Amino acid sequence: MEQRIGSSSQPLKGEPVTGAGFDPAFIPGLTGSAAKGEAEDAKPAAEVADPAGTEEGPAPGESVPEDAVDKSAESAESEESAESEEEGAEEGPVFEAADRRARIVADRQGVRLSLDAEECEFGWPEIAAVATETARFGKRFTVTVHTPDRRWYPIEIEAASRSQFAEWDASMDAVLDAYFESE
Repeated sequence: MEQRIGSSSQPLKGEPVTGAGFDPAFIPGLTGSAAKGEAEDAKPAAEVADPAGTEEGPAPGESVPEDAVDKSAESAESEESAESEEEGAEEGPVFEAADRRARIVADRQGVRLSLDAEECEFGWPEIAAVATETARFGKRFTVTVHTPDRRWYPIEIEAASRSQFAEWDASMDAVLDAYFESE
């Protein structure tokens, strides 16, 4: 008698293959570049369409469609708004801490946590609490973001020295006082 080990069900043709059964690093709700089906070293579509990086305008005597003019004006406006947002983010207090693997940024937009290649971003309306904690021994500084649906997201940063803890606490308190409104 022949026996097979494992599941005999196969995914349907055309159905994406996802889940912990096919990717041991799969976590529902978190999507990395591999889960989106993109290679980490993939080029953006604009670079693929124009590999030389040169866009030629219309030849002399040719008319330019109004759609092209509108799109270029919209892209210029979006670039200006992105620059003004970056400048606006620098106006208020900003907390930023990083080590070789992890990074924490808290500013006017919210709190961003990243560990290796994974990132998550929380806007201020979706944050219920932010807690900081220092290790009794060692040089670990922990920031935990709590959401209203009773989930929490901790991240640890390794400090160069324990004296940085006071500086990081003061900086995080300044950001929370400026942007976080508890109700």
